[in-house]
Amino acid sequence: MKTRAATMSDLPALTELLDGYRRFYGQPSNHQAARDFLEQRFGLGDSFILVSEDAAGELTGFVQLYPGLSTVGLDSRWTLNDLFVRPQARGQGTGRALMQAAALLAREHGVARLVLMTQTDNAPAQALYESLGWQRNTAFYSYLLDIE
Repeated sequence: MKTRAATMSDLPALTELLDGYRRFYGQPSNHQAARDFLEQRFGLGDSFILVSEDAAGELTGFVQLYPGLSTVGLDSRWTLNDLFVRPQARGQGTGRALMQAAALLAREHGVARLVLMTQTDNAPAQALYESLGWQRNTAFYSYLLDIE
């Protein structure tokens, strides 16, 4: 398995992965919206997308990071917003490889901290994160406000 930066040539396969990711979180399938969203990310360059591929060169997963800043820390903090591995590629180290590639990319960019959120019942993801040294934040609550 190999990890690398996603390119526009990955768009068809990456669209499938993003649509699968959204379905995992209970969203309806919408390939066109997923494709449009990815095209916008590539066009604006406002995120980093890394992909994993198997020996045949097929994409097996992706991770997406959004750069941000910390006023308190006076430094860069990236949000690891998305991690998805195709169901048939799970349990083979793909998620771990993508997480490690994300940390390496952040280190190369001088980023002080990565942050992420996951659903409280996503025990497999939590186990992966904790096995890689991620620490659960118990000092802050997470709040959401839907803007309509």
